[in-house]
Amino acid sequence: MSKKFSVLRVDREQAISMESVGSKRKFWFSHNHKRLIFKAEERGTGEDWAEVVSAELCELLGLPHVRYELAQEFVEGNYEFPGVVSERLITWSESLILGNALLLVQDPSYPTTQRRKVRQHSRLAVTDAVWNFRPPRGEELMPAACRTAGGAFIGYLLLDAWIANTDRHHENWGVVWDGDVFRLASTFDHGAALAHNLKDEERVLRMTTKDRNRTVQAFAERGESALYLSDDEAKPMKLLEAFDVFAEYAPEAGRAWLERLSQIGLDDLAKIVDRVPDERITTICRDFTLKLLEINQRRLLDLDI
Repeated sequence: MSKKFSVLRVDREQAISMESVGSKRKFWFSHNHKRLIFKAEERGTGEDWAEVVSAELCELLGLPHVRYELAQEFVEGNYEFPGVVSERLITWSESLILGNALLLVQDPSYPTTQRRKVRQHSRLAVTDAVWNFRPPRGEELMPAACRTAGGAFIGYLLLDAWIANTDRHHENWGVVWDGDVFRLASTFDHGAALAHNLKDEERVLRMTTKDRNRTVQAFAERGESALYLSDDEAKPMKLLEAFDVFAEYAPEAGRAWLERLSQIGLDDLAKIVDRVPDERITTICRDFTLKLLEINQRRLLDLDI
């Protein structure tokens, strides 16, 4: 039995300031001389455990990422909501420039306020915006062939295809300016991953049905990224396609990430998923999550790059 993830108690009275970026209620607070941000999981769909599990999978890959910890919010001593906490992505002397701002520099007509179905969020636009920056901090943990901004971004897309993260929109990646150089930011915000919002009834159905259109495999194959092959396309790329297409720019990096993925066993995944406290995840959800990861891992490793 794996040791469960710790759960940090957060009192809303500790809030220093609210965070306006994103769709979830968030606030900053101080803990052990660190400034942390709490993100509430008010809908009870599992974004909290999905965020933490995804971060642990980044750790297995050696992918630079924001670290998340499960949390509980209290108000005047009464439990309110589950959630997650994380440290700042940047230091106080740095600036984070999100993808939509970078793409606006290239294209003054870029729709910065529209997050989904943005056809200009395309392969060419993103590679032009990202490829010439420095790699993220923690590059030494990545495979040697991946230690560029482009190589790291390809790793982010491999992660998305593995964890079924459909939310790599233009505010969920960016670069960090430290006053001297621009670096690709570590990957962050994976709460939309791992099919966290499915009901257990659907999970059971997909794991047991003989209808090929309703299986876990079929679910995995339908996953869409927020990236388009070109701005002429009507639909975004599938998650697997996005990784495959971007890997064409640096096939050595794509192959290196696949090699790293191939070294991760199902036992490694089970140990991570088992660490989620029982009050946050059901047995059915654990089984489905492992099955989804297994299928997507196999689909990725079947690619010929």
